[in-house]
Amino acid sequence: MTNGTLWAELLAYGSGIAISPIHIGLLLLLLLGPQPLRRGGLFVLAWMVTVTSMVVLLLTVGHGLLLTMEKGSSHRTGLDLLAAGALLALGLKELLDRKEEGQDPPAWTRQLDRFCAMPLPLLLGASCAIEVISPDDLFLFAKAASALLASGLSRVQEVIYTAGFSISASLALLLPFGAVLVGRDRVVPLLEKGKQVLFARGDLLVGALSLVLAGYLGWQGIEGLQLS
Repeated sequence: MTNGTLWAELLAYGSGIAISPIHIGLLLLLLLGPQPLRRGGLFVLAWMVTVTSMVVLLLTVGHGLLLTMEKGSSHRTGLDLLAAGALLALGLKELLDRKEEGQDPPAWTRQLDRFCAMPLPLLLGASCAIEVISPDDLFLFAKAASALLASGLSRVQEVIYTAGFSISASLALLLPFGAVLVGRDRVVPLLEKGKQVLFARGDLLVGALSLVLAGYLGWQGIEGLQLS
């Protein structure tokens, strides 16, 4: 696998994790509320630490079990097909639920204010827990780790690629936080508009992205079956 191909894979998997309407919505509410830099900064930091920790944990397990992750291996092919199925189910669920709700805001948007009212340590803990137990995110973390394992990288290279993956999986949070860091007063209207769009179209975005990733991983799994 070339460096460009590996970066492209990590960017694709990171993008799938980054588009989390619940976490983006929580961050926007934090940035629009009191102490935006402190609360928003800790929220983004907790997210990035969780992403990095998950990849490091999976890499450690992979190295310890000597898992083979070349295309066509049983481990990688099985993971591709399972991930494709999980993302296909998620994408269809998001689109079908949105169709049933019509023009009403998605159900999850009504819970965000209650989350934001929590003490910050509890909010950060709940955010990390949601990130870790989400089945689609778990598959994407595993896919990122499998791509790194298949590349036969040195420890230094693994650190560099893991850091890059963590950034790609955090872009949807880093961009609004960076805008507030530069000048909150100037971006408040944009944050408000972004929140409205997210609440209205977030499920559609997640559903469409999930279907695209499901198609890609399904294709990878079928190729693996042909090679095995």
